Amino acid sequence: MTEWWALFYGLVQGITEFLPISSSGHLALIPFFFELKDPGVFFDLMMHLGTALAILVYFKRDVIRLFKGLGDFIRKDPYSVDKLFAVNFTIATITSVVLILAIKDFALDYGRNSLFIAFNLIFFGILMYLADRKIPKGLSMETSSQSKISLLVGASQSLAIFPGVSRSGITITAGRVAGLSRLEASRFSFLLSLPIIFASILYKGKDILTSEQSAMAMVNVWHIAIGVTVSFIIGILTIHYFLKFLAKVGLGIYTIYRIILGVIILSLGNI
Repeated sequence: MTEWWALFYGLVQGITEFLPISSSGHLALIPFFFELKDPGVFFDLMMHLGTALAILVYFKRDVIRLFKGLGDFIRKDPYSVDKLFAVNFTIATITSVVLILAIKDFALDYGRNSLFIAFNLIFFGILMYLADRKIPKGLSMETSSQSKISLLVGASQSLAIFPGVSRSGITITAGRVAGLSRLEASRFSFLLSLPIIFASILYKGKDILTSEQSAMAMVNVWHIAIGVTVSFIIGILTIHYFLKFLAKVGLGIYTIYRIILGVIILSLGNI
């Protein structure tokens, strides 16, 4: 891989992580379309680090509130609004972790198959469109206990371990089905990615550092640094403009894109 390809990977990650079109699916398809050597799952995870940092910066006030809410929960503060937000967030996160651990082996076996990615792009894209037509009930993840919504969104996030599903797409879909507005579902979706991304990086990073190929992996640190930096900068811009665009237009245009991309992949055949 050259520096330019590392930059391109970061650009793709920074854009597609926050659009409901599957960043992992696009990263996995780059070698397929351009006949490159697959950089592997760990490289993909490091690209996600850049966009996770973008979320931390863009939603810094919400992140601070989450930590404050967890503190209020431990102190059993009965008047804390932040506590409700933190509890809903924790329920969703725990649900995601449990289900991801249950299905991760299957995802590693089949997740990077191009036909499987194409199916996920089309099927979950249509599901997202149908959910987006639902009229929101005005529910909030901050002002009241929403354990059922938290369980649903958390469970849906576990499916994003399969490339082509789209983590933001499936969690926004679940939020819309449950009655959240587009913006509320998107904000909760983006924040919910943080524990999963950081946990995945630590888990996979441990395997890399303890493997016989760890020295070889260090050769690409410069490429990783380029990709992470680009995905961070582009990620912040994408969040900002996606939320503005989403409020006005909705998710239909992303469904069209997913279907077109899925059909192209199917027409080209399996890897």
